Amino acid sequence: MRTILITGPGGSGRTTLAAATALAAASGGTRTLVLGADRTDSLGAALGVATGPKPVEAAPGLTAWRPDAAAGFRDDLAAFQERATGVLDLLGASRLDPEEVTPLPGAEELTLLRALRDAALTEAHDLLVVDLPPTPQALALLALPEELRRYLRRLLPPERQAARALRPVLGRLAGIPLPAEWLYETSTRWDLELAAVEAVLADRHTAVRLVAEPGPAGADAVRDARLGLALRGLPVESLVANRVLPQGADGDGHDGPLGRLVAQQRKTLEEWGGARTVAHLGHDPRGADDLAALGVPAVNRDTSPVEWPIADRLAADGVLVWHIPLPGAIREELDLIRRGDELVVTAGPFRRIVALPSALRRCTVDGAALRDGELCIRFAPDPALWPRTT
Repeated sequence: MRTILITGPGGSGRTTLAAATALAAASGGTRTLVLGADRTDSLGAALGVATGPKPVEAAPGLTAWRPDAAAGFRDDLAAFQERATGVLDLLGASRLDPEEVTPLPGAEELTLLRALRDAALTEAHDLLVVDLPPTPQALALLALPEELRRYLRRLLPPERQAARALRPVLGRLAGIPLPAEWLYETSTRWDLELAAVEAVLADRHTAVRLVAEPGPAGADAVRDARLGLALRGLPVESLVANRVLPQGADGDGHDGPLGRLVAQQRKTLEEWGGARTVAHLGHDPRGADDLAALGVPAVNRDTSPVEWPIADRLAADGVLVWHIPLPGAIREELDLIRRGDELVVTAGPFRRIVALPSALRRCTVDGAALRDGELCIRFAPDPALWPRTT
């Protein structure tokens, strides 16, 4: 199944275009599911059909779903309390009733990730359109599965689970309580759930559609978004310039407010090059007719994945070169740190800790350079670790 993640700066109309993209695909005969997570039903307002915890048919071939973060949070908390009964009794802690629980910050994001995983595993649809939060929150959300899995592996390494049978004995000998069985089981369950979400995001059929209004603020947001997505290895399916004013809309002349806005949009569109445009309707789109009138571009099904290739230059220069595409990166805002078998990459406001490929783990960092939006890191073989050649 093809998955299109739609995001953009706040107020850019991303939810409306998510609804329009899904409706256009369904109208063309593609079985489509559109997924949203806003507390307010902005997705339903655009579609003209109320959406909620139960999937509804918004149009022929189109299903809309807005999972309930509050219900999911209550269920997770109830399950946690059940598994941790022994610890809670030992501490004398009282249980929380589901009725008194309200979602904590981040519950919507976790609910959306879980729904994304569940939707991608079904075979009832051919296209999944996901209305993500505004770009800064969306990038943090997309990074969450990988980062949480890394935290779990550091705090509760899987290899320690092999000593489950010895924990009671070790606890008595050491005189301190060791992690209980339920903690490892919970860690394993979370790791499997997060791995499933990671698999969806890393799938070659998953890509991002960026939505922004052409202008200085939109250009800055798109530049940051491209950099953050590239660092996460997520390809951009298309850039959609929304609410574009038509030629000749500057009825007040080039020097009037509307004329200056048209000129500003045209300048940004020239900078964006191949951006797809969606015209301004003169009002907020509501319902199927308005969404169809937007004329959103069809989903590109041939998006190239983001690759981080390793070039073998051992024979010529004695190094391996890791090529990491970082469009829009600024040299002064780049930072690299080697930590064991991991590389910490910081690009502007974004940071990612990646595991080194096996060949590079036996090397030392020999230098790095940023050229034409690509970070090239040189690795020299470590004589103590590199296989000897005869």
